[in-house]
Amino acid sequence: MNTSLSAKIGVVITVILGVGIWYVARRRRWLASLSKRLCPMPRRIQLTLARFAPPDRAVFALNVQEEWLHPALETLKNAFPDLTPAAEPGATENVYQINLASDPKLPADGYRLVIEPDKIDLTASGRAGLFYGAATLAALVAIANESRPKLMESCVIEDYPDLPERGFMLDVSRDKVPTLTTLFGLVDRLAALRYNQLQLYFEHTFAYRNHETVWRDASPFTPEDIRKLDAYCRDRCIELVPNQNSLGHLERWLKHPEYLPLAELPQGGAPLPWGGTRDYPSAISPTKPETLRFLAGLYDELLPNFTSRRFNVGCDEVFDLRGEGHSAEQVRKSGEGRVIVDFINRLDAEVKSRGRTMMFWADMVLHHPELVKELPRDALALVWGYEADHPFETQCEAMGKAGMPFYVCPGTSSWRSIAGRTANMRANIKSALQAAGRHGASGMLLCDWGDAGHWQPLCVSYAALAEAARLAWCPKANEKIPLTNAMQAAGVFPGLAEPLLEMGDFYRHCGSLRGNASELFQVLAGLPTAAPLPREKLTALERRLDKIERILPTVHPEDSEEHRLQIRETKLVAALLRQAVRRGIEPATTFPAGLKQEFREVWLLRNRSGGLADSVERFG
Repeated sequence: MNTSLSAKIGVVITVILGVGIWYVARRRRWLASLSKRLCPMPRRIQLTLARFAPPDRAVFALNVQEEWLHPALETLKNAFPDLTPAAEPGATENVYQINLASDPKLPADGYRLVIEPDKIDLTASGRAGLFYGAATLAALVAIANESRPKLMESCVIEDYPDLPERGFMLDVSRDKVPTLTTLFGLVDRLAALRYNQLQLYFEHTFAYRNHETVWRDASPFTPEDIRKLDAYCRDRCIELVPNQNSLGHLERWLKHPEYLPLAELPQGGAPLPWGGTRDYPSAISPTKPETLRFLAGLYDELLPNFTSRRFNVGCDEVFDLRGEGHSAEQVRKSGEGRVIVDFINRLDAEVKSRGRTMMFWADMVLHHPELVKELPRDALALVWGYEADHPFETQCEAMGKAGMPFYVCPGTSSWRSIAGRTANMRANIKSALQAAGRHGASGMLLCDWGDAGHWQPLCVSYAALAEAARLAWCPKANEKIPLTNAMQAAGVFPGLAEPLLEMGDFYRHCGSLRGNASELFQVLAGLPTAAPLPREKLTALERRLDKIERILPTVHPEDSEEHRLQIRETKLVAALLRQAVRRGIEPATTFPAGLKQEFREVWLLRNRSGGLADSVERFG
């Protein structure tokens, strides 16, 4: 080979390598930027070499059902302010065109987005897929508009979820009852994260007409509230599923004399799995005839406010059956599992008679796996557990082998923690979703409880919302992306994600770990800890809090209300942690009146007043 030819080949190879390196670097930067705008990230993205300026004018052409257009069209109009319908085929010359089309062959909630310099084709399998594709396109336009020069990438994106049903359950019965404005904002956040189901956990916080004694001081939801929220959810491709616990956790009913006759164990004293007994009655009796009559009255009043045809009847943690209560003889004769399964089957008949499909917590039944086959096949079991080592694998395998439809239900790890338990949350969610994939779960319900006063602000749960959303959608495309990026895409403002995650790991540095809570929470609540907290570690945590508080962003006049709220909530978390740390060092430390006042004020920024006094009283 002559020298001249060798030189030319060398130049070509150098150019090809240079282009390849440039393309890889460009793709990496672009994906990193997109990951701060979009959560979950799409499963397949093919970036081409073309780049172009986003058009000032755009028209859309439709080949989809009209009912599919909302909220996708609203999203597109926000991305393209001058977007207008195409008047006729010949009127689109020299105008950028966005073609919306349907393809039933695409997976449920799936879409295909093709962006070219002269047009965009967005094809979806249904209304939700069109919405998710429009949101992806809007994120790409936003990235282009932020760049200098303003250039948009040409690409092909194919996307759909691993799990068809992706839900979030918010506890609104443990003191904290959100305002409708807060819930509307939460629904917007859930829709952006591609959740398609929301449940509000009711014990006593729905304003049942004939039961004012129970909800009078709780700031309950009215039927009108629920109908408004239901419509808001439907407009954003989210199903609002009714949820009323129907067996256990009804102590706020049973503390009133008129409801005590329904109790399984009126005197209290139920033995608890983690030790000790429960002093008060918590469960209504599954073997009393009046129990079903009572529940039927609640169902007749609650369910018509929801358009969902599903209904979560609860039935978890019915420990009162293990005491000497009304059903004790039947439990000895037939077994606890039989009593529970028979009651669930009777509830199923009530739910079916009202045109609904029953959902129920599966924990009591899973203690008796041989009885799973006797449950109604069209009901949906909710397999829940909130620790990193929860046996989702064996429990999901049991449900799968029995042919029982089921969800996995991990948790946000926020309750009884002050700041969350970051590492536990991530491991818990990952374990649940891996088991879901292996054993055929039809969905996920991420649970955000409020046990013992619901001290944690809403922002503490945002990391879990992002983590569960992206791993339920497509872990392969999302699990290597920093969680801080996903949190920013989920609406956490810059400068807050890292402090929230760091404070969420404080629980790991207090000498002992416990399930369902943190030692710092125990200290702040005046409850016993597993062992004295190590002074040197607490001192180190206080130094870390000093650094965190120094880097937290300050509020500026131009900040949005949500931005201000998140900053204030994060600062409250830091202040509560500091109080817990100081009390751990010096147990006689009193709770500052100013901190209690700040807690009250922050509470009322998102929530109603009912339950606030009870929550504040729990500070030890």
